[in-house]
Amino acid sequence: MSEDPKPRRRQARGERRISQLLQAAADVFCANGYTATSTNAIAREAKVSPGTLYQYFPNKEAIAIELGGRLIQQMRDAHGQVFTPANMALPLPEMIDAILDPMIEFNCANPAFLALMHGSEVPGRIAEEHDELHASLLAQVRETIRQRAVPPLSADELDRIADMAFAVFKGGLALIVAAPDDTVRAAAVGELKKVMLRYLDPVVGGAPAAGVTTPPTTR
Repeated sequence: MSEDPKPRRRQARGERRISQLLQAAADVFCANGYTATSTNAIAREAKVSPGTLYQYFPNKEAIAIELGGRLIQQMRDAHGQVFTPANMALPLPEMIDAILDPMIEFNCANPAFLALMHGSEVPGRIAEEHDELHASLLAQVRETIRQRAVPPLSADELDRIADMAFAVFKGGLALIVAAPDDTVRAAAVGELKKVMLRYLDPVVGGAPAAGVTTPPTTR
């Protein structure tokens, strides 16, 4: 007996509708901020009725939690792709490129991430997941500096340098995401990398990651 394809088609339509609503929410959150956004505004952006929206999400908070959860998971995946042994063994300028470029690309492609995570009234669940993500990324930055630092740094020095490097990145990222066009954005990316290189080079510029062998060059 063949399986009825109708439930599967309904499920696919439902997923497409959810994606449509989440994209609309992302656009409105970016334009208005989380606090000023309403479900009616999201429905208008998605070109659906409020009733259709409420079939999938009971309120704005539920939309934000679903959108934020998906973005946070994507960001976690990005972290795993940049903090790799091979990247940690690169010369400092190349390591900065390898780490910063994917993170910048993700945030530019998903401006709702910053708009939602830094809102004044974001749901507590999103704030908690973002705090965990922040702590994980900071720990990876700290470990990278610890492995490469010559001479070795004290715990207090590691914390201070990692905190400062992370703060510089976040400040530069906000300017990059807000850039009005690609030319301004590219210039801002160049300035951020210049600052990071000059700040980190005296500490970690000459040392590869401890215990990591640089991949051989193909001739």
